[in-house]
Amino acid sequence: MPSRYAQWMYDWEHRLTSVDNNRVVRPLEWGLDCTHEWPCRNGYAPGYAAQNPEKFILDYNRRIVAASDEFYSYQRPSDFRLEKDEVKVYSTREVPDPKLEAKVKGTYAEFLRFTSPVKTRYPENDVVTARWFPARGRRAVVLLPHWNSDALSYVGLCRVFNLLGIAVLRMSMPYHDSRKPPEIHRADYAVSANIGRTLNAVRQGVIDVRCCLDWLEQQGYNRLGIVGTSLGSCFAFIAAAHDPRIRVAAFNHAATYFADVVWHGQSTRHIRQGIEQQIDLEELRQAWLAISPMAYFEQFARWPKKSLIVYGSYDLTFLPKFSRHVVEQFERHGLDHQVAVLPCGHYTTGETPYKYMDGWHLASFLRTAF
Repeated sequence: MPSRYAQWMYDWEHRLTSVDNNRVVRPLEWGLDCTHEWPCRNGYAPGYAAQNPEKFILDYNRRIVAASDEFYSYQRPSDFRLEKDEVKVYSTREVPDPKLEAKVKGTYAEFLRFTSPVKTRYPENDVVTARWFPARGRRAVVLLPHWNSDALSYVGLCRVFNLLGIAVLRMSMPYHDSRKPPEIHRADYAVSANIGRTLNAVRQGVIDVRCCLDWLEQQGYNRLGIVGTSLGSCFAFIAAAHDPRIRVAAFNHAATYFADVVWHGQSTRHIRQGIEQQIDLEELRQAWLAISPMAYFEQFARWPKKSLIVYGSYDLTFLPKFSRHVVEQFERHGLDHQVAVLPCGHYTTGETPYKYMDGWHLASFLRTAF
């Protein structure tokens, strides 16, 4: 039986998860249309994918993991531009918070924008936006929020990093904020029952991160790092496994397999509901192997870097056992890392007092890790 504190925490997590009542259950789709521009495709007979979508996706994942440097390669954008624009919330809730909307109305900030090297069918999604928090010096990080975060999430943390002399690009991940297509209220296309689109969203996000590093280098920053939370931590890990410029990495919630989080996580129950009659966990794990951190520890270990893993003892979304598996892999590979365990869950990490604990761990790590 859970302790009184644990039960209190679980109840709090359930209440916070229930705030969003606009989740949509969708059926399984293989998303073959999202694979047409992927590398590592040579050798498939014409029509093979359409006739064998399941086998095609499973085999393609194995190809990707074997040639991941090619899969996550890209051509550097030529249209980097820094623009001053009005700050918007881009709420994912069915009814946006009017107080929050009013708070930012008429305020402006600088945003880096460029065309993503990965093209999708959604023009909005292919324009990358990253809010810029400059600082003097040579240290800079790309910050990746959690899934379905609004555009104001982590702004306070970015300013804390600035006080430490660390510049920050807070990147809006694929299908988030200004990148959301008009037909969706949430960032559903970033993680969904569409297997190929989810794979492509992670590939796009990782490549967009690497483009942000390109821009930071152009601005004179040569001590580079990354901070990712939840889904953002998955993007961050894969980016750090494929880009030697990332020397400092903080993973705020972490798990080994993408499929395990979706299958067992509280915030993705609607995705499992739409697919579990057609696919089991083991097959889903293989279908999303190419976007799972577990597949890339060998690549991650190629270049020296310092890492921080933060997780919650009462997390119902990234289950603690998954986070402990991540820590075990860091230890098994002899990687330079620190671990911080918070006495809270996934959603409660963003609540008082746990958000201050989390921020302290992240800021303390970055202050000394570069």
